[in-house]
Amino acid sequence: MPTGKVKWYDAEKGFGFLSQESGADVYVRADALPDGAALKAGTRVEFGIAQGRRGDQALNVRVLDAPASVSRNQAAARRKKPDELATITEDAIRLLDAMGESYRHGRHPERQAARQTAKVLRALADQLEL
Repeated sequence: MPTGKVKWYDAEKGFGFLSQESGADVYVRADALPDGAALKAGTRVEFGIAQGRRGDQALNVRVLDAPASVSRNQAAARRKKPDELATITEDAIRLLDAMGESYRHGRHPERQAARQTAKVLRALADQLEL
């Protein structure tokens, strides 16, 4: 049976992709998982493969190694200091204000500005979740 890692998996939608150690990515649906299994990116798995309408599809997925979860102490060590978070928050507000101004003038923001804003918002969201 082939082995690989979970590339990504959306539990709400019930599907994702596995990356094989040797070969192309494989589509995986929730019904191929063992009862109660939750896949996270980086989890090592073993699986069968069947040819689906749109390519290879995983069957009978078996979890080999789940990635180590982050403990509270490790998360706290990664948490930024309040003054650093204040700067990130202020940057996010400035970027969002500029983006809102573009929308008010009937145009979408430039791609570079949108990417920069998304990057700052992701960094802020990651810190809020710790």
